[in-house]
Amino acid sequence: MDDVTHHGALGTSMAAVPPEQPLIMPTQSLHEAPKVRFRQASLLTWVARLITFGGAVALTVFGFQQMMLVFGGQVNSFLQGCLLVLFTVTFGWIALSASAALSSLMRFARRPKRAEGELTLRTALLMPVYSEDAATTCGALLAMGEMIAERGHGDDFEIFILSDTRDPETWLQETTAYAALREKLRGKINVWYRRREKNVAKKAGNLQEFVERWGARYDAMLVFDADSVMDPDTMIEMARRMQAAPNLGILQTVPMLCGGRTLFARLQQFAGCVYGAAIARGTAAWQGNDGNYWGHNALIRVRAFAENCGLPLLPGRLPFGGHVMSHDFVEAALIRRGGWDVRMDPDLEGSWEGSPPSLLDLSVRDRRWAQGNLQHIKVIGAAGLRWPNRAHFGIGIGSYLMSTIWLAMIIVGLALTGQALILQPQYFPQTFQMFPEWPVFDAERMWYLFALSLGMLLLPKALGLLSALLSTRKRRAMGGAIRLTVGALTEVLLSALYAPVLMLLQVSQVAEILMGRDSGWSAQSREGAAMPWSEAFTRHWKHMAIAIVPAIGLAYLAPEQLLWLSPVLVGLLLAAPLSRWSGSPEIGQGLKRLGLLCIPEERRAPEVLTRADSAREAFTPICEVHLRDLVARPGLSDSHAATLILRPQPRGEEHLARLTARAKIEAAESAEEAFSWLDRAETTAVLGSPDLLEALGRFKPA
Repeated sequence: MDDVTHHGALGTSMAAVPPEQPLIMPTQSLHEAPKVRFRQASLLTWVARLITFGGAVALTVFGFQQMMLVFGGQVNSFLQGCLLVLFTVTFGWIALSASAALSSLMRFARRPKRAEGELTLRTALLMPVYSEDAATTCGALLAMGEMIAERGHGDDFEIFILSDTRDPETWLQETTAYAALREKLRGKINVWYRRREKNVAKKAGNLQEFVERWGARYDAMLVFDADSVMDPDTMIEMARRMQAAPNLGILQTVPMLCGGRTLFARLQQFAGCVYGAAIARGTAAWQGNDGNYWGHNALIRVRAFAENCGLPLLPGRLPFGGHVMSHDFVEAALIRRGGWDVRMDPDLEGSWEGSPPSLLDLSVRDRRWAQGNLQHIKVIGAAGLRWPNRAHFGIGIGSYLMSTIWLAMIIVGLALTGQALILQPQYFPQTFQMFPEWPVFDAERMWYLFALSLGMLLLPKALGLLSALLSTRKRRAMGGAIRLTVGALTEVLLSALYAPVLMLLQVSQVAEILMGRDSGWSAQSREGAAMPWSEAFTRHWKHMAIAIVPAIGLAYLAPEQLLWLSPVLVGLLLAAPLSRWSGSPEIGQGLKRLGLLCIPEERRAPEVLTRADSAREAFTPICEVHLRDLVARPGLSDSHAATLILRPQPRGEEHLARLTARAKIEAAESAEEAFSWLDRAETTAVLGSPDLLEALGRFKPA
């Protein structure tokens, strides 16, 4: 620690971070793998895999054969061949989700025996933040910290805020909230705060720096997202399960969406509540100990992470090269490659996160996820990976390519319709041909295939709804059978309308990625509001225009074909109002008053969520600080300076922004003048330099 100085303010005896206890994180190779012997998967896991993947293959072959019969048993044109291939791929994708849902019926996931005895695992509760609302994050941490301490486990857990925030004013709000959080939890649970000067590799780099500096202090780390909240009993149970399973590297929960007020957020959280459990049980059944990690609300053994998760730079240029963006899938695969178990326990309730408040907010998040998942093309073939982990990569990649394939299938179908309407069929394509070749299209069989596809698409939702209806506790918590069923029908209808808009948004995203455009890294929007009509039409007029042209053409030339495309065309024609309404809290709360799209947490909120909301309200006025308050409010500068971790710079290498900031402060005649002169980089330099903060002190009122 010779090269690090913990700057303590007057009257502050505790540093913002604990003494460093580093762990080495070697960079992993994607071309060489450690030699590890894996335990065989259980018989039940193999049966679930047979149902999931074997069932998907069988259904796909059946769909292919039926589509061939639609064409009369042979493909007679290039367009028919394209449609056959595209239909088979999309049919297979739907079949995979349906067969995975069927595997959930076996209910393999059994609750592990509760570990008895003293909890000896030391766990860090990690809250990585990037320009987030400090009142929300610290409110959640206060509620969780207090409740853990009340259960007698305050010494077994520590809270660690890992900031990558770039905006100087948000940084000041963070340190102000942190100081209040630490004071409120003093004597109950340790609270630490660290902000990186350079946010290399984004969240993955944030976690890696934590492990390399403090990893040896902890046995496990429970990684949150900025909108995560977890029940303390769940966190304690997770620690017990990891302690009882020495080979467990990652234990993933199934986070439920909650707290949404807008139409779109409530739609997502209702779907997650009703259908999510069935989908999670199916996923847990076939993956077994070859599980996945979703980046948050998961407990990770620190030693396993350090040994296996030093992520390499991917070769090539952005957007496929560089730092790994969707790092969680890769970290899970590498930890599993290293011989550790990666498991998801769907029975672990009390795990929540927020949801994007609108359609366009989801699209912004999806843009980053799309690039990260497509980047996995360079990872899926890495040496030594288990095939279920490769399957996770393939499913992630496919989820973002499928919109393009779906759109291509629609375009080919329209082209075939136009060809049939405009071109005269050739009954004797060969010069010396005795019998004609009659065009064949079995419309009745096509309707049958369409109905089968729709049934498979809705099967996971139907199973989730049935499970919720059969559960007395869940049915009552969601308003009864009638409200639950009407809510499910509402969700299916609205999701069908939003689907084609999301399809075009994802197609655009994939095109941008393939053209080499990087997504960057921006803070997420977590609050909703209905956008102005002008903005809605500006953002979606192209989607509406794309629907108008084929709708008019089909209505004039082939009105019977409109029925096939009506779900797509209606959603696109209503793109602007649907998008505007998606972010409306008024519509969301109106449905809540009707008892529709309600989740159990809204009717009877768990204590930790109630306390987190109350704490957020208490932190809100605390966080209402601005840069000028460094001069106006006594003690604010000292509390911020107490969080700084300084590394001395050699003489002559001081950052230019610090030098210019010092010159401007010295030349200014008032605090107002000084702040008006400082640009963003210089303001950040002031907040990171105790001497510059002290220099501002000359402007403090006497």
